[in-house]
Amino acid sequence: MTAAAAGEGRPRRPFDIGELAVRAASAAVLAALALAGAFIGGWAAAAVLVVVAAVFHLEWSTLTERSFWPGVVFTLAMIAAILAIATGASWIGLTILAAGIVVAAATLNAWRPVGLAYAAMLGVGLMLLRLPQLGLPAVLMVLAVVWATDTGAFLAGRAIGGPKLLPAVSPKKTWAGAIGGLVIGIAAGVAVMLVARVRLSLVLVLICALLSAASQVGDLFESWVKRRFGAKDASNLVPGHGGLMDRVDGLALASGVAVAVGWLHGGADLATGLLLW
Repeated sequence: MTAAAAGEGRPRRPFDIGELAVRAASAAVLAALALAGAFIGGWAAAAVLVVVAAVFHLEWSTLTERSFWPGVVFTLAMIAAILAIATGASWIGLTILAAGIVVAAATLNAWRPVGLAYAAMLGVGLMLLRLPQLGLPAVLMVLAVVWATDTGAFLAGRAIGGPKLLPAVSPKKTWAGAIGGLVIGIAAGVAVMLVARVRLSLVLVLICALLSAASQVGDLFESWVKRRFGAKDASNLVPGHGGLMDRVDGLALASGVAVAVGWLHGGADLATGLLLW
């Protein structure tokens, strides 16, 4: 019996250990930077968000326009907005961002305002969320939900398999992965709230579910954009993940949703509006 024939009877291995190791190492480095910025806050948080959001937006521009230009101009506007917010001038930062989106829309290229808004949900959104008194637990909850959703979806999808979620958009994603990611994402968000001693409520659990779902929608949206432009990854910057945008696409939309919920419930005190119900 040949080696190939002998291998046909073996069960398929759901995980490639080498692939997992590379993905885990890359994710650990990015997570360490994100957590350092979150815990220190202030200019440390701004520095991390400026780099991540800028790379995110430049990858978007390169993907959708095959060039940094004119995307780099709007990237600079977003950086200015983040830095203004870090100094406490939130309205100035938001005005700069709004002006950038309006100018991008005026170019009549829809990908430009969409890309700027998408990247800003990550950079500007998390910067705004980190500012108030409860900013740290709020940001940690968002990070925990998104990271756990991503990991849970990956593991459940590989281990269980089954029907595809949206094969025309993302051929590898399954319903098992989506459900597994949702369950683990909610659990991670709840765990952060318990450790932070934030009063747990049914609404807060539902918010964790909403953030987990938003994370998966963000991932699917980026997958659709990549297929639209015939790309497998946003870039090859992050080993095992492709581009930085491939790693934080879900975090961008989840951050935007978190800011929206916080503002609708608590006004300018976003973190309190997000967490206290």
